[in-house]
Amino acid sequence: MLQAGAIAGFVLSLAIVRDLADGPDVARRLGRISMVMAIAPMLGPILGSLLDVAVGWRAVFALYAVLGAGLLLRVWTDLGETLPHASGVEDPHARKASRLLGEPLFWCYALCTAFSTGAFFVFIAGAPLIAVTAFGITTAQLGAIVGSITAGFLIGSFLTTRLVLRFAPDMVMLAGRIVACVGMLSGLAILGAGIATPFTFFGCTVFVGLGNGLTMPNANAGAMSVRPHLAGSAAGVTGALTLAGGAALTSLTGFVLTPDAAAALLALMLLTSLAGLVAATGVLVLKKRQRRLAAARAA
Repeated sequence: MLQAGAIAGFVLSLAIVRDLADGPDVARRLGRISMVMAIAPMLGPILGSLLDVAVGWRAVFALYAVLGAGLLLRVWTDLGETLPHASGVEDPHARKASRLLGEPLFWCYALCTAFSTGAFFVFIAGAPLIAVTAFGITTAQLGAIVGSITAGFLIGSFLTTRLVLRFAPDMVMLAGRIVACVGMLSGLAILGAGIATPFTFFGCTVFVGLGNGLTMPNANAGAMSVRPHLAGSAAGVTGALTLAGGAALTSLTGFVLTPDAAAALLALMLLTSLAGLVAATGVLVLKKRQRRLAAARAA
């Protein structure tokens, strides 16, 4: 529980990016951060296993302490205040969180992030059971299998850093949701055709990671852009909603999944991805309405 305080670093890093950048550049920088984050769950288990064998499991906590102290020193000496000072007369209510929580556009962005990540939580909760019982994958191979979706996320995050320079971030976000849904539909179709192999099953789930890599940097950037002065609050609420939703979906997966129900896992991931697609579509609908109202006022 004490270590859980480290989540503040993730939330603050998003807000700092929003302080230092604007427009598509926010999504591009968040895409780079997502790429680095994707490496951690791929290499972390390997490093942890090596430390456990060589020194013992307590060495993991010692490594955390050393790395955390080094990071604290770096931030203390290098990172100053990143929020620009307001010039002129500022609305005293501009920084009230109620302004943010009353924005439907913010909730569409936040729910898009939550449901996109939710599909990953469903996968993490159910994939080990399906891998071992349905496909006979050994424990030694399980890490590579589970890491497949993370590899897709790494690729998607890389593509985001390139695509936002040419396309609107909201469209890249929407494309990510479509990619995830198409991947899950393809997986269900393949299982329905009687083709059930580890390659086809887990190959389809890679598209959820790919879609999340396209979606999440843009959705996070969008959530923080609704009320730029409340970027920290937006990141915090989005992060809390994402983790709460992940906990609920993980529990749901544990209740409904059975050892021989590979299709059920894909169906849960599809439903969660579809919910994210609805939220992403809501962003486009709300922004179109805002543009129409702005044009009507100008006329």
